[in-house]
Amino acid sequence: MAYYKQLIQEAGAEVQIIFANNPKAILSYTKSVLTCDIHTRFRTKNTLLKNGAEKVYTLDEILTKSVDGSGYNDRFGLLGSNKATEESVKLFPIHCQETVDRIQKSLIEKTGKQIEVMIYGDGAFKDPVGKIWELADPVVSPAYTKGLEGTPNEVKLKYLADNDFADLSGDELKDAISAYIRNKDEKAASLVGTMVTQGTTPRRLTDLIGSLCDLTSGSGDKGTPIILVQGYFDNYTK
Repeated sequence: MAYYKQLIQEAGAEVQIIFANNPKAILSYTKSVLTCDIHTRFRTKNTLLKNGAEKVYTLDEILTKSVDGSGYNDRFGLLGSNKATEESVKLFPIHCQETVDRIQKSLIEKTGKQIEVMIYGDGAFKDPVGKIWELADPVVSPAYTKGLEGTPNEVKLKYLADNDFADLSGDELKDAISAYIRNKDEKAASLVGTMVTQGTTPRRLTDLIGSLCDLTSGSGDKGTPIILVQGYFDNYTK
């Protein structure tokens, strides 16, 4: 709070800090609001406008175009920006799709292998001890190649072993589960929402892999700009 107070005062403005759990509380003090939340920004903006706010901006509506030659992000504005110097910020990456497509094309030409490529930022998880949400960026991945679209199509091995094949063990159990997995893609639609898929983390592939990469590269002094993930799409039968 002291840091934000100092920033405002150095800009020549007075500051009053008000704590509240409900964003509507700010309307008792002003009808012009800049909302600085990230993933709930649309809900917050709608709530304020419906309850008497006259002017509401979110961070992704600021710096969507260049101002006097400045940088900009046409999708996310100031969201995902980081302090670079005492006088500047580094914005969230822009024009990333051209980069991942170019890298993938280059890898195919050099190796003959179809390697999927993504640009990632913060992962999407909550620390179980510190209770801190890691995802401070507007999205985990601003750009990725087409092979990373979608969500995993996985079944729960424990459920199969304890239910469908509870009377089997050893190699018979292994063979039965392997056969089930090999055939799962043919009945993918009928598996949605069934118990055999429960607990298999129905998140987007880019969020899952981006979180894996973020945890691997870290955000400190590791200096790991590229993460190579192998075997992620393999399953028990491989």
